Amino acid sequence: MKNGLVAVFFFLMVTLRLGAQEVAWVQVEAQPSLSQAQDRVRAYATLFDNVNGYSLGSRWYAIVLGPYGKTDAETLMVTLKRQGLIPGDSFIADGSDFRQQFWPIGVGANVTAQPLPQGIAPLAPPPAPDAETAPETAPEIAETIVPPEVTPEPVPAITPPTPDETVAQARETEDALSRTDKQRLQTALEWAGVYDGAIDGLFGRGTRASMAAWQTANNHEPTGVLTTAQRAELIGAYNAILNGLDLQIVRDDAAGIELAIPTGIVAFAAYDPPFARYDATDGSVAQVLLISQAGDQNRLFGLYEILQTLEIVPPDGPRTREDTSFELEGVNGTIHSYTYAELQDGQIKGFTLVWPAGDDARRTRLLGEMRASFASVPGILDPGIATPGEGQAIDLVSGLSVRKPTLSRSGFYIDTTGRVLTTSEAVASCDYITLDNSHPATVTFTDAALGIAVLTPSDTLAPIGVAAFQTGVPRLQSEVAVGGFPYGGVLTMPSLTFGRLADIRGLNGEDAVKRLSLVAQPGDAGGPVFDNGGAVLGMLLPKVATNGQVLPPEVSFSVDADAIVQSLTGAGVAVQTTTTQAYMPPETMTLLAADMTVLVSCW
Repeated sequence: MKNGLVAVFFFLMVTLRLGAQEVAWVQVEAQPSLSQAQDRVRAYATLFDNVNGYSLGSRWYAIVLGPYGKTDAETLMVTLKRQGLIPGDSFIADGSDFRQQFWPIGVGANVTAQPLPQGIAPLAPPPAPDAETAPETAPEIAETIVPPEVTPEPVPAITPPTPDETVAQARETEDALSRTDKQRLQTALEWAGVYDGAIDGLFGRGTRASMAAWQTANNHEPTGVLTTAQRAELIGAYNAILNGLDLQIVRDDAAGIELAIPTGIVAFAAYDPPFARYDATDGSVAQVLLISQAGDQNRLFGLYEILQTLEIVPPDGPRTREDTSFELEGVNGTIHSYTYAELQDGQIKGFTLVWPAGDDARRTRLLGEMRASFASVPGILDPGIATPGEGQAIDLVSGLSVRKPTLSRSGFYIDTTGRVLTTSEAVASCDYITLDNSHPATVTFTDAALGIAVLTPSDTLAPIGVAAFQTGVPRLQSEVAVGGFPYGGVLTMPSLTFGRLADIRGLNGEDAVKRLSLVAQPGDAGGPVFDNGGAVLGMLLPKVATNGQVLPPEVSFSVDADAIVQSLTGAGVAVQTTTTQAYMPPETMTLLAADMTVLVSCW
């Protein structure tokens, strides 16, 4: 009973800051599980007196030295860091985050005290408080409380640095490590950039060489055998990079997935099948998606394609697809994302991590923890769990923004290999170009004077319809039609816009240009201009203001077919021509335009 009251009084002192000195601790480590924390606190207890362990909540556990007065704690921390006895990222904690104490283990626990390693000088017990400075009376909290039991302890006298463990002693403590502990050390060495071997828990030449390299880099004698303190320093640095992320194993029963998630910066936002979204809480771009849906290989492959249309999967980055799984990585100047999904027993499950670009060290470490923890548990995300709302939009997929091009224009096939003619304006400054959002293409020819460009697809295509350029002289005021994508990629099929041929020359008498009486949209530029029989009279030009003048909306222009044929022939591009003038019903021309017209996207 007395011990319980003392503990109550102790925490009241921390909270209320009673007494002349502010209480502080030296926090040396934080571990994500109680078992790990207990292992580490036992190791520190063999080196120091006054080692304590507290729960921090959210499944994290702190290992601390103290309590001391704040100034004394800072002095102790600096001295121990200088001796290399505590990790370099140790810091002063005020105890406000401390919850239940898990070390030392209370009365009744079966604990066997461990001797101090030879060569490590234990800290001297704190001197008794001076009678002249001791408080005259105890705070009136409980009659059974004795103030000297909870007074912050002064820092023990720090003796000059003593030798660390000898190599033989280090090997003895190393031999006592479990296979898992040894694998963890190899993982930490790999993370530190000094080890590239197998994580097998076997300390051969490669592991010894990496230990020596790490010791050299951290100002220790390169013996190739880490001492107890050096192991603590290595693991402390390895864990420090995750500080603040509050990494926790989250089990989402609706999605049927268990995964380590950085709950310090993301929180559950919504179910938008096939995703369970965990969005950033700190204003960053960080995001975690759980992927869960029923399906087969076709659906897995479809998900692979759909994900690559989203903003969270930039086009640059490695990606692989196997028969039952895939990985996608995308990076740009803002984000670096990674997606993994697998197909098992008719269920597709996986996850996506979206992380700020440039934070590679933390992202790599976090991703490793997530990959290692990913597990499928019973359950699959119900497709009907999401509730449609006002946030729905054509450019959203399951609540995620679809990646959109910077510019979309029209084009049309000019030969049977799939080459496309479009306006040079559409491809003037693109990182990459796609045809119909599916096929990457490159610019292989441009004629700046005419404003035309030829695109060659990376994949060999076999278009259903190919342009036949009309080299005969068309009749003025004859009906014409433009095939194009007036609204970019909003509509999946091209549209026909009908009008008339107003003049076979431009406003200034240009022979290479025809004037049309036709109301076209910006997305139509680059599309084919058909005559009554479905032959191509030319290519629609984008509207531009000339000399500050804005022309009426029905005034449009196209590049003359003869000029196009002459330019392409000179570039070695063979095209079809015709002089036949016939009539084609609008329904038939619509089908012809659909087979020939292409959406050109600049990204």
